[in-house]
Amino acid sequence: MGHALTLQLLAEGHQVTLLNRGMGEDSLPEGIARLRADRTDARQMQRALLAKTFDAVVDFVVFNEREASMIAELLRGSTGHYIFISTGQVYLVRENTTRPFTEDQYAGRVMPAPKENTYAYEEWRYGMDKRAAEEVFQQAHARHGFPFTSLRLPMVNSERDPFKRLYSYILRLKDGGPILIPETPDHPLRHIYSGDVVQAVLRLLHSGPGRGRAYNISQEETVRLEDFLGLLGELLHVEPKIRRFKHSELEANGFLPYCSPFSERWMSELANDLSRQELGMHYTPLAEYLARLVTHYETTRPAVPVGYRRRNAELQYAAMNPEPAQG
Repeated sequence: MGHALTLQLLAEGHQVTLLNRGMGEDSLPEGIARLRADRTDARQMQRALLAKTFDAVVDFVVFNEREASMIAELLRGSTGHYIFISTGQVYLVRENTTRPFTEDQYAGRVMPAPKENTYAYEEWRYGMDKRAAEEVFQQAHARHGFPFTSLRLPMVNSERDPFKRLYSYILRLKDGGPILIPETPDHPLRHIYSGDVVQAVLRLLHSGPGRGRAYNISQEETVRLEDFLGLLGELLHVEPKIRRFKHSELEANGFLPYCSPFSERWMSELANDLSRQELGMHYTPLAEYLARLVTHYETTRPAVPVGYRRRNAELQYAAMNPEPAQG
């Protein structure tokens, strides 16, 4: 998302400064100002931002309370708008919420921690840490008007997804074998296209609303996973073969979350009414952005993602556990 946002800001004539560690691939134009710092290191961040001011700051990588406190203090009085990229998982760690989640479901009691050193604990921890970061910004806004806006995102489908989750499904569809899906949970999908996240940021930057507020950014369509895979299959001219197994069985064999990354309970489903009303958001139709992503992956053919590397074991498991005969 940051890559696409940078290119759009440059196209509009803005002066852009990037801050990162400088360790990843950087295919952006050379003329952009670049600051180098590890954001977990207060001294490096102070050196990088000393005496600098910005009309706006968009932060994709605050992950916890400490990082939020640091950046809120460093940018105090130094930016006109701070946009924090948050997550729909701030709702998933709440108790007694209902899908699709609305912004007014944020406040309330949170669930206890799952067992440590588990996938569930790591996802719970992510949601809790993002909540803690949001609360730092809320308190800074209340105390001295820190001009933050939080954008809460569900699963982001993007050409530059480092985990290539959508591409993992595409490869499974193309190899013709069954896609293994857990029987539960069976939550519907309501994702977001990365281009729409960029649109939301630009709307905040151009028109300036939303300071002290949080918005869900989410596509219009809510679909079952089977329908989602059906759309992908139509674009690839493939009929999906879907096999459902007990969640515990797929987990015990080490297939989850890779065999079906969109099946986990930690996939949030967000209502987008507030963003449409207050930000004027218009979301890209699901079928339209899936077509873009399929074209991208078909033309670029990236390296096989980690999530596909045990595909042979998945196929063997499906073959040893045939579907019961019908009738």
